[in-house]
Amino acid sequence: MTHIPPPIEELRLVDGELRQLDLRRAQLLARRAWLVGVLQAPPARAQAARQPGPPPARRPEATAPGVQNLLLILGGTLLTVAALAFTLVSWGSLGIAGRASVLGAVTVAALGAPVPLLRRGLRSTAESVAGLGLALTVLDAYALYEVAFADRSGAGYAAVASVVLASVWAGYGSVLGARVPSAGTEPTAGGGRPALRLPLPAAMAMAQSPLLLWTVAAGAGARTSAAALLVTAALDAAVALRVSVPSVRLVATVGAYGTGAWGTLAAGVLLWQATGPGTAAPAAALLLLAAAIALVTARRAPGPDLATALAVAGGLVTTGALGGLLRSWLPDDWTVPGFLLCGVALAATVRTGFPEPMRRGLLLASAAVQALAVLWALPVSLVAVLGPVSRVAHIWSGAPADARAAVTVDLPWPVHAAAAPLVSAVVAVVLALAVRAPAWRDRARAGSLALAWATAFALPAALELPYAAALSVQALATVAVLAAAVYLRPAEPFLSPLPLVGLLLALAGSMSLALLSLASEAATLGVLAALSVLFAVAARRPRPGPVAVAAALTWVTALACAGGASLGWQPEHTALLVLVVPAGAALLAARVDGSPLTVPVEVTGAAAALLAVGLTVPDPPMLALLLALCGVIAAGTAIRESRRGVGWAAAVLFVLATWVRLASWDVGSPEAYTVPVTVPALILGAVRRRKDAGVSSWTAYGAGLSATLVPSLAAAWADAHWLRPLLLGAAALALTLLGARHRLRAPLVLGGAVLVLDALHELAPYIAQVADALPRWVLPALAGLVLLALGATYERRIRDARRVREVLGRML
Repeated sequence: MTHIPPPIEELRLVDGELRQLDLRRAQLLARRAWLVGVLQAPPARAQAARQPGPPPARRPEATAPGVQNLLLILGGTLLTVAALAFTLVSWGSLGIAGRASVLGAVTVAALGAPVPLLRRGLRSTAESVAGLGLALTVLDAYALYEVAFADRSGAGYAAVASVVLASVWAGYGSVLGARVPSAGTEPTAGGGRPALRLPLPAAMAMAQSPLLLWTVAAGAGARTSAAALLVTAALDAAVALRVSVPSVRLVATVGAYGTGAWGTLAAGVLLWQATGPGTAAPAAALLLLAAAIALVTARRAPGPDLATALAVAGGLVTTGALGGLLRSWLPDDWTVPGFLLCGVALAATVRTGFPEPMRRGLLLASAAVQALAVLWALPVSLVAVLGPVSRVAHIWSGAPADARAAVTVDLPWPVHAAAAPLVSAVVAVVLALAVRAPAWRDRARAGSLALAWATAFALPAALELPYAAALSVQALATVAVLAAAVYLRPAEPFLSPLPLVGLLLALAGSMSLALLSLASEAATLGVLAALSVLFAVAARRPRPGPVAVAAALTWVTALACAGGASLGWQPEHTALLVLVVPAGAALLAARVDGSPLTVPVEVTGAAAALLAVGLTVPDPPMLALLLALCGVIAAGTAIRESRRGVGWAAAVLFVLATWVRLASWDVGSPEAYTVPVTVPALILGAVRRRKDAGVSSWTAYGAGLSATLVPSLAAAWADAHWLRPLLLGAAALALTLLGARHRLRAPLVLGGAVLVLDALHELAPYIAQVADALPRWVLPALAGLVLLALGATYERRIRDARRVREVLGRML
């Protein structure tokens, strides 16, 4: 059997094992702490990196090639300046012939020096010396002129010299532009490196001036100079399209744009100043030449964006040339329609064989011309729409209106009234027929609709139609745009601007039509009735419904006002007729409750009610009646579940009606104004507390009681008689007793406060007499007693606090 030690021996063994475990645990914790410290110590390389080392070396601010090129450029410039001074001023006793000889020898040396420099690989130095040589050739040409051709024309010689210099520089650049063998290598067919870059672009720059200088030498006019510039631009464009050297292409491109723009501007000025077809035809031909240059360049342009831009420029210049030619035949008022026809003809190029970028550019040019023409014709349409305002002002001034007079407009700047409708009509037809892309079709239809509407409104003034005819034309235009907004189906229903544009045009047209109809009573009533019916029919459609129903109610309101005026009623009596609109709007809103028409109907009805109230302001009794009727309409609206809040507005209207009626009866007692507010408020508070027992008395009765007690108290303090304070005190006492009986804080506090203040008001004279009768030491004595009482109370509280602390101390 296994030996089992006694309990005391076993306890000793267990204690020994625990001591060994504690010792081993202490050793392991010490080892762990050492390892953590080693791992957290920064490495030696990091410590070495933190030590300051030598400062970094400074980098040079300029590169060696940059310094070299700067020095070479400065050196070549200084040598050129020195040669210029040597040639133009003098040098010792040498004459111009001697200086020319020396200069020629130096020029030959300067032009020959780049060859050995290039063989040694000194390309930058060779470029600088070659630039000096090119500058010296110009000085050589000047010296030759002074020596041999001083009696000839300077402009002619400059033209010849520029041709010679351009040719020489081009040949020189072509020779040294071939590959020159490097030093230490054998000349091979393809070996070496590219040579001079400067001579060829310099030759291209020199080639810009010969034609213009020849026109100056020949004494030609501005027309020949413009032609020379355009021919130069054509040559530059040909070089830019055919030459592959980048520097030459850059110079040629800049020259083409510069000379082409200058020549086009000169030709445009000549065409604008032309007085007849004979002088306009050559200028138009120059503009067509400029347009041809732009279009040919656009056809061969390397990128689509550049082709589009050049096509836009070519299209605009073509339109300007043809339109300017028509301008010489047409009257001044028809100039813009002539340009517009040319722009529309330009749009026909979409069906030609031009590339897509060119067609896009020509279309953009045509669109720009049409947009400018529409802006030119816009004042006629605006004045035609706003013109009835002058008639309204004429009617309101008391002057008789002639309904049979023709409709005319006074334009803000010279625009032919007959030409403007033609411009709008042409652009409208183009937009309707030419734009077929689905993405732009709805926008084009909206623009066409707007322009057709503008044409219709400007047509009566253009043709000086009679009043009735003008009304008919504008009415038909309004009906047409509203029908388009209602019945046209856009390609993109959610993004199309067509319904919105048609609706806005219909609103603007209806307003202008209504103003224009004020010149005749029958026309006013007929137009307003027709507009009411028209927009009411449109309101049945879902898209224009909210706006159309608001417009219909607005025109019904205007019809009510016009009907009252036609019957000879006073404004306050007309208000009763206008009030039919809010009543009908309330019934309609209840019928369409929850639909998009609800809010527009209610807002328009409220505006009509406000108008009716405003008409009755001069007559207080009628104003009180209108307010009460509006309160009835509001109360009827509050019956609906979604419009419970309108009940507050109804209560306010009833109160205002009561107050206005009392004011019209010259009632000055405040209780007459406050009791009609207090009684309904207390009734509502009682009903609310019966439904919800958790409502406090302040919420239920506070506002209603304050509405009467506070004004009555203010009146009682200012009342010298005894009846009002007595009645107020009795009411406050009854209110206090009721509050105490039912344990309601609001009537108890308000009634008690009013009762005390009313009693003080009544006892104030006696209190004043007692205060005068008392000795002056009584008040300080009373103040001292109050302070002593407060001090005693304070000390007692401190003593009680100490006792509590001692009891707690003994408990601990």
